[in-house]
Amino acid sequence: MRMFLTLVLVAALAAVALAADSSDAIPAEGGAIQVTPIMRSTVQIEYGGKVIQVDPLSKYDNVDIPYVGKFDALKAADLILVSDVHPGNLDLDNEEIAKLRKPGAPVVVPMAVATLAGAKIPMPTIMANGDTTSVAGISIEAVPMYNQVHGPKAGEVYHPKGRGNGYIVRLGGKRLYFMGDTECTPEVRAAKNIDVAFIPMIMPYTMTPAEAVECVMALQPKIAYPYHYEGQRRDETLFRAFLKNSPVEVRINTKG
Repeated sequence: MRMFLTLVLVAALAAVALAADSSDAIPAEGGAIQVTPIMRSTVQIEYGGKVIQVDPLSKYDNVDIPYVGKFDALKAADLILVSDVHPGNLDLDNEEIAKLRKPGAPVVVPMAVATLAGAKIPMPTIMANGDTTSVAGISIEAVPMYNQVHGPKAGEVYHPKGRGNGYIVRLGGKRLYFMGDTECTPEVRAAKNIDVAFIPMIMPYTMTPAEAVECVMALQPKIAYPYHYEGQRRDETLFRAFLKNSPVEVRINTKG
């Protein structure tokens, strides 16, 4: 009974903490940046009348994504960023990019995505690790995203170096870092002046909550969102608890 009451109390405290994350507006030059995390890697960003979709998905493993909001509520995109070829990042079967892409809107991808997608993503903007560019009036940096340790078996990793991109996007004087599926590599740690970091937190593919927290402390963003995970309350609670006394504001958005 005592253990049950303890679990109930922990769940209640977590619910209160999640309810506090009611606003996802980030003050910036020229107006607020509106952040709408969907789940897994999918994030919608709105700023200055433009909509950015990051790794847009409506399903994962052929299951409708039940968290945060229905995908069909998302807005047509002025810019789409795709980080990797994995189905948790790239939805070719449901052609979500084609559904969301405004006419002529750039779709930024690594070469591996362009090769796999073929005609399903016509005229993509291809970025290699380390590239910088400006599209749709928005500055973008492509940061390597890869595993150093985690893999399906000895000698293999889930995400090889050079295949996928994390992206740093500059909006309204703020730097938003969508890390993609990565461990806390030297390139990740070298990112500077990050205002908002989207931190992957799913094992065995990226990082445990403790590893994600270590990466947050290395980056020192002003705001950190855990993403690329399934919404496990235990992981969310651990992530927030580990950062409780840090200057980083933790935002966890799983409201429906």
